[in-house]
Parts: sequence; C-alpha cells; structure tokens
Amino acid sequence: MSCTKVVPIPVLGKHAVNAYLLLGRQPVIVDAGTPGSAQLIYDQVAAHGVDPKDVRLIVVTHGHIDHFGSAAELSRLTGAPIAGHIADLDIYRAGRVSDPYLSIGWFGHLFARSSRVRETTEGFEPNVLIRGETHLSDFGVEARIMPTPGHTAGSVSVLTDDGDLVAGDLVATPFLGFGKGRPANPPFHDDRLGNLASLRRMLALGPTKLHVGHGAPLDPERVARWATSEQGRLDRLVVKGRLRTKEIPAV
Repeated sequence: MSCTKVVPIPVLGKHAVNAYLLLGRQPVIVDAGTPGSAQLIYDQVAAHGVDPKDVRLIVVTHGHIDHFGSAAELSRLTGAPIAGHIADLDIYRAGRVSDPYLSIGWFGHLFARSSRVRETTEGFEPNVLIRGETHLSDFGVEARIMPTPGHTAGSVSVLTDDGDLVAGDLVATPFLGFGKGRPANPPFHDDRLGNLASLRRMLALGPTKLHVGHGAPLDPERVARWATSEQGRLDRLVVKGRLRTKEIPAV
C-alpha cells in the first residue's frame, strides 16, 4: 500500500481558502478554489514538482463557489476529469448557488451579505458522478470519497488510507481560517444537525488529521470535543424551535 501525502494549496491568503494536492502513485486535486484561481492552483501544483498534466482527477467537495469556482478551467488546463456528488449537480451545472444561504452567527450573517457568495462561474458537468462511497485507487491514490451531507446536500470528504481527512467545509476554523487550531462552523450550513452527524461519523473512523477548506489542519481529538459541545447546543436550539434547516432531498 502506497503512502498518500496531503499538500495544502492556498488559494486565498495563507489559509482562508484551501485546495489540496494528494500525492500517491498519481496526483489528485481536491477542490478548485474561487473563480479565476485555476492558473494559481496549476502553478502551485507545478511548484511541488508535479506536472499538472499528470493530475488524474479533480474532486469537488461541494457546491459553494469558493470550492468549485475554477473547476471547469482547471479541468481544461490539466486535462483531468472532475468528480462531484449528484446532490449538488444542479449547482455545478448552473455555476452558481441559487438558494439562500443559511448563515450561522454574526459572522455568517455579515458574510451572507457579501457579493462574493453570489458570484457566478462557468458551469460544468462532473465526469465522475458520486452517489456513495467511492475509492480512488483507480485514480492513483489510496483514498475514498465519503459522502458527508449537511453543509450542502452533496458535500463529500476524502479519507486517505493513511488517516488524513480532507474535509471541505465539514468543519472550519473561525473567521475563514484566522482562528488557528480552533474548530468552528463555517459561515453557512444547509443542515447543521446533518452536517454534525456527518462529522461525527467521520471522526468515528479515527482520522489522524483534518484538512479543512478554511484554516490550518485540525486535531481530531479537539474536533471531537467541540462536536460534543456543538451537539448539546444544537439540541437546545431544536427544543426552542430555533434551528433552521433547508429541505435536503434523498438521493
């Protein structure tokens, strides 16, 4: 079994928006950043000694513009196919999020007013349509795409056989990466209870490190303690009837 190395590809700031390069027998990219960042990602892949034309797959973790914004262009530059979950397919095709964001806390409410969350980009049709757990060995890395719905209906994470979890927006650090080492919610979740259930299910698999879309890597034990506290907080909101959730269809 070959080792899979997870290399962060900063797209915005040092940790504000991350893509990732998985290095195994062949390279795989996870997430495609904001619109207009394809060349940046391409150049950073090359800077790590990898020919971007050797990339075998681009995995998009979910249908938010800061994660799939440059997927179509990056696919053209590298020649790599794109993998995305069927539940976010309409978003990928449209190149935008049409439904309102369900914001979390004051930062989420503030961020929801930003024009950035309403950006549009070139739409695309995923070449690899994810419906369930999908192994990536045929694409050159010993890892699995794991459906982790909640942040969006089609959110996925990538778990390597070495225990690294590339978690998209399953969890984040405060203020889009500026709270180093601290687990937190990203500004939005379509289904906070569903997302937390997905997070706890991934933690039960014993990952060694969580690589997130916004922030530096997180320690699983610290994330587990946060998740327990968050569960209690959400349960109290449910009792009070104050927890908003989008209708997420079964796929």
